[in-house]
Amino acid sequence: MKAVEVEENTLALIDVPKPEPEPGEVLIKVMATAINRADLAQRNGLYPPPPGASPIMGLECSGIIEKVGSGVSTRRKGEEVCALLAGGGYAEYVTCPEEQVLPNPKGLDWIESASIPEVYATCWLNLFIEANLQAGEKVVFHAGASGIGTAGIQLCTNFDCESFVTAGTKEKIEFCENLGSSGGSIRSGAIFEDIAEWAPSGVNVILDPVGANYFENNLKVLAVEGRLVIIGLMGGAKSDLNLGNLMMKRQKIIGSTIRARSVAAKGIVMKELENKVWPLFDSGRIKPIIHDVFDLEEVEKAHSLIENNENIGKVVLKVN
Repeated sequence: MKAVEVEENTLALIDVPKPEPEPGEVLIKVMATAINRADLAQRNGLYPPPPGASPIMGLECSGIIEKVGSGVSTRRKGEEVCALLAGGGYAEYVTCPEEQVLPNPKGLDWIESASIPEVYATCWLNLFIEANLQAGEKVVFHAGASGIGTAGIQLCTNFDCESFVTAGTKEKIEFCENLGSSGGSIRSGAIFEDIAEWAPSGVNVILDPVGANYFENNLKVLAVEGRLVIIGLMGGAKSDLNLGNLMMKRQKIIGSTIRARSVAAKGIVMKELENKVWPLFDSGRIKPIIHDVFDLEEVEKAHSLIENNENIGKVVLKVN
């Protein structure tokens, strides 16, 4: 089968053996996959796949189940699905535990379905499970026009929460506001002053892919009993921490990734998505946000677009 691998820091489409499903897994003929910033980190040697995962990049896909391994009970051959992967999506075929595979939401095509597993699983895990987000609370999304940001805005709107975004351009801020965010601030400006004006008593949850560069200011605008969830380190990994302020405001700092979690843990997230979020796709109350679509052999262009922060929403690769 064809798959994308890194050769001297260049992405090359090469022939590799077709995988076979282990017990409890399904083999998916991949129709489309999507780019995530984690792929760029893996390409640069900064985010290796967890033990046992495919070394091929790609954390989500849509496709058709071609084969089921022994013991599989919830999925069937020929089913049209999308999947949360630990790796392997940049290929014509991928294997995946059945717990991480869901039927495509009604009315979504292959491109749309491929764009949703990773960002919605990440948002659901970190907002509703890790941060225990409640109706009426206020959320800040840094990189609000990203795939995760645009998914999170829609989840907040549908679960009766307010959101505020930071992003790189006025166009991105306006897009997020039209999508449902209450406001936004351009990254080159006084973003934390703007957040404090939006939420004078502090925000309840911050979902942050930046890390060190925003850390101290995040805590300053976080409310009493607020939760800061760090999901990326685009702005560095080391920062100072005033433990006194943290204690007095009873704040929580949560570090989180989804990729290395157990199959059982991912299965819980996916089941909650199926029960609570997939009906919102079915009814049209939330929608995939897709910036652009490339063929698999154009993966370098797709990576460059993400690396240059040009996208609003997801960038998808057509595979089959």
